[in-house]
Amino acid sequence: MSSADVVIVGAGPAGLAAATELRRRGAGRVVVFERELQAGGAPRHTSHWGYPVRDGYRVTTGPRYAAHLVRLAEKAGVELEVGRTVQSFAGGVVSTTGNHGPESVTARAVVLATGVRERPRAARLVPGDRPAGVLTTGALQQFTALHHQRVGRRAVVLGAEHVSFSAVMTLRHAGCEVAAMVTPLPRHQSYALLALASARRHRVPVLTGAEVAGIVGRKRVEAVLLGDGGRIDCDTVVFTGDWIPDHELARRGGLRMLPVARAPVVDPSFHTEQSGVFAIGNLVHPAETADICFLDGRAAAVSVIDWLTIGNWPAGVEPLAAETPITWAGYTAKGITARVSDFVRGCLEVCVGDEVLHRTRARTWVPNRAIHLPGVSGATAVRLAP
Repeated sequence: MSSADVVIVGAGPAGLAAATELRRRGAGRVVVFERELQAGGAPRHTSHWGYPVRDGYRVTTGPRYAAHLVRLAEKAGVELEVGRTVQSFAGGVVSTTGNHGPESVTARAVVLATGVRERPRAARLVPGDRPAGVLTTGALQQFTALHHQRVGRRAVVLGAEHVSFSAVMTLRHAGCEVAAMVTPLPRHQSYALLALASARRHRVPVLTGAEVAGIVGRKRVEAVLLGDGGRIDCDTVVFTGDWIPDHELARRGGLRMLPVARAPVVDPSFHTEQSGVFAIGNLVHPAETADICFLDGRAAAVSVIDWLTIGNWPAGVEPLAAETPITWAGYTAKGITARVSDFVRGCLEVCVGDEVLHRTRARTWVPNRAIHLPGVSGATAVRLAP
């Protein structure tokens, strides 16, 4: 069994940023475990432009951004262990498995940066046949960007948030016609410019207020059935959005979880309830952009260094209370992020007890879209007010 000062689980933007910053601040041995065969996280297979915006680097594509982060980490002396899955981190002993069998590392600090995924069909309880051709956006991007495979000829995208419109562009670049986008909400949840540049540009109808009643097909998808009796013929179905953190490792480790977000509870400095264990990135706020996750990692490195040098840990880590229709609220390096369950109008308030310390202007808040609020010291709740 070897030893390390810090073990980081996950080599996406958050994990790589934390590792690089830790080395820059003088941490000793920093090891990053990644279950994929390459480091870089989701940007590796997200080939569109827009990476990054907030972390200070020039705007580029996802693969170039991921490669840049990997180069920074390697230059800083971070040890990247790819193709290894972490099974547990109990008592500071990080147990992993991979092609070369099981290995364990003792760590003074553990940083969980396992990221986020979209809920697949099974988790959304969509009935019908079980044919080939049913994907999530992540699987679609890996097939097209990493493996250069053709996914189908005619697709239906289930969802109408940011990533849904990104899926439309990915499908079109792969030579696949998009028959329709389907959402149960009264309108799409993305920006007008993104909708114009993707769905409207390719004349893709967005069917709002529509429920999916089933998927039809034997060997391959043949059609999607709608709740109103409608039928859309297609050979590919892409489930988009509906994010859930990759929280299984955190849950097995006994960390306290937010009930709706399924994310570990952390304080503004990314401490969990277990001493020496931190959680960052989209594991704690599903799902923010890569640059927000990068900033999380860089900020968390300061907290990790404090733990390694001083050894102080907060006496209690309490979640932010979120009052309906706010589904959950959590922390990022830039403040507080929240989500609402439906289109609602009002002011959002950040409170400490009964005292309101920040109040936004009244506006319509959109579900499936990040709401960014300033961090307030000692904040206890986020609520909607008229």
